[in-house]
Amino acid sequence: MNTQTAEAELKRQSANGAGANGAGTNGAGAHDDKESFAETVLKLGGKSADEARRTGAIDKADDQVEAFFKYKTTASPVHRAIWDDECPVDLFTTQPTTVSPQLEKVMSASMDVVRRHKAAGTLYNHEGKIDERVLNDLGPAGYWGLLVEPKYGGSGAPFAAFAPFLTRMGMLEATVAGMASVHGCIGAVDPVRTFGNEEQKQRFLPKLASGERLSAFALTEPGAGSDLTQLRTRAENRGDHYVVNGEKLFITNVTPGRTIGLVCLIENRPAVLVVDLPEQENENFQLKKYGLYAIRGAYNRGIIFKDLVVPAENLLVPSSGDGLTIAYHGLNLGRVALCANAAGAMRMMLIGMVPWANFRKTYGQLISRRELVQKRLGSLAGMIVSADAVVEWCSRLLDEGYRGEMECIIAKIYGSEAQKHAAIEYFMKTHGGRSFLHGHLFGDMVHEFLAPCIYEGEGEMLGMAFLKSLIKQHGSQFFEPLGRAMMAAEIKKPNPANPAHAWAVRGPMANYGKWWLKQKFRRVSASNLPPMPSKLKAHAEYAVEYLQTRPLALSGTLFKHQLALADRQCRMADLSQRVQDAVTMLVTALYGGRQQSEVLRDAADVACQELERKITGKLPTDGYFRAVTKLGEKIADGGWKDFSPIPDYTPQDIMMSYKND
Repeated sequence: MNTQTAEAELKRQSANGAGANGAGTNGAGAHDDKESFAETVLKLGGKSADEARRTGAIDKADDQVEAFFKYKTTASPVHRAIWDDECPVDLFTTQPTTVSPQLEKVMSASMDVVRRHKAAGTLYNHEGKIDERVLNDLGPAGYWGLLVEPKYGGSGAPFAAFAPFLTRMGMLEATVAGMASVHGCIGAVDPVRTFGNEEQKQRFLPKLASGERLSAFALTEPGAGSDLTQLRTRAENRGDHYVVNGEKLFITNVTPGRTIGLVCLIENRPAVLVVDLPEQENENFQLKKYGLYAIRGAYNRGIIFKDLVVPAENLLVPSSGDGLTIAYHGLNLGRVALCANAAGAMRMMLIGMVPWANFRKTYGQLISRRELVQKRLGSLAGMIVSADAVVEWCSRLLDEGYRGEMECIIAKIYGSEAQKHAAIEYFMKTHGGRSFLHGHLFGDMVHEFLAPCIYEGEGEMLGMAFLKSLIKQHGSQFFEPLGRAMMAAEIKKPNPANPAHAWAVRGPMANYGKWWLKQKFRRVSASNLPPMPSKLKAHAEYAVEYLQTRPLALSGTLFKHQLALADRQCRMADLSQRVQDAVTMLVTALYGGRQQSEVLRDAADVACQELERKITGKLPTDGYFRAVTKLGEKIADGGWKDFSPIPDYTPQDIMMSYKND
């Protein structure tokens, strides 16, 4: 495909509607001079024309992404749980994926590579990064091709098998697990296998599967993070090739000789070029090196392009949307992988706390018998079960063709926040001053435990994106007609007591009134829950009822703030988090309900109690304290083994144990 052909295809999509909702000429999206409703509303709300246009650009790009998926946002479990007449419990219920013997062989061989290098002391190079020999040895084991189809040299693992494997690998070596996520989810593998044509797949995937070329994804720029309308890297049409100029920043897993998915602007429209980076830096390609505390075991660098030539046939052309469609698709995978990695990290913390708790005494008693330490162990166990539940649920949805944006946001936020809380409140505090010794898991990895709150989108920003997706269809159905009626009547601040105002919006308000009355007298039922222990069933019933009664609360917020809602970020974040917690609660209860282990069921119960308390704001009960401390006692007495998917996993030795020789 030459440059003209590829760009003609992009323009054809725009003309046929696939890209017709793109942005204007200075940011993300297609050429479209028609002002969107969102842009008009923002202007009426007092925003500048530039801010309104940029926000509208992202909104239009989101519409483009929708067209790619079999099951769109309105068909997603979360959206249906809120807005449908009945919560589709079956869409929140999952079963573990059966891993084929061939796939398990690849996974076991990959873990053996890491074990071998750890034992030999050859895991890291002189810069403290994963050694190239480790990366090379993982290639023949099949590690880098887990998500690549067999006909291109990979294993074709379903994501529901890949994600929990990252939890296991993350317990052995978090950086190696993270590099698999970068390579397979947000690196070049997913863009090529999902959006590439057959020639591109044949050309790139075998080398990516074998590990001959590892990959990264170059999206972030010095001024473009959450605001993707600030993209500045450009690729200029030069006939049979593009010439790239610009700068990328915070790109994980990039070194000379890697293959990257490069998000850039082509004729002011976001696009993705697959770029084989030169084997060494030159006048067209330089790396920007800096110190970075997080991602300590992998190279994270900036990239500077100066007239870098990229063949025209390296342009990916999605069937709908543009480069942001490709970026968003991989980010969803990466968000679930992040939660899976967090589940592994929290297991390391839990298992690492037990020996110390059973060794350390205060006033003649082991701290494992102290309520505060038992509470930490029990609460952490609950968070692990919730993370596992969310990972399993989201992975299934992605495998089945759901867009999964809202669900994957829940996974990302829950996994990253739980890991942060566990590290600071439980792991560090239990180990006390030893946490800061050189060589201690906390001291060495504290930035790894905290940084995921920023990776794949900062949590609170994603929370607002979650809410926007949740209310978008409802707003379009009821509030867009109301807004257009207000615009036609030149009403900026509606006054129901003003007869002229009431008359101008009579039609939209009548439709909204019918919907409101239906919701007011709606009956909520959770009768379609599967058989499960009574405690967990009660949690599931609460979560279903909470979700089914959200429409009036969400709609009431829209009605109250209207044009100013975009500026009510604190209110948006709060509403979003409560819905996310209710969804996590439902998924955790259903997941816990089918576990055979009493410890895992108790952990699910504790997690659900904590999530309900976050939703309601109520104080913890004595019953909760009894449940969480009893669970912590069980874990200290050997129940931690139910949380270890690696039979031979051993915790870190106690440092400075002050034993008398």
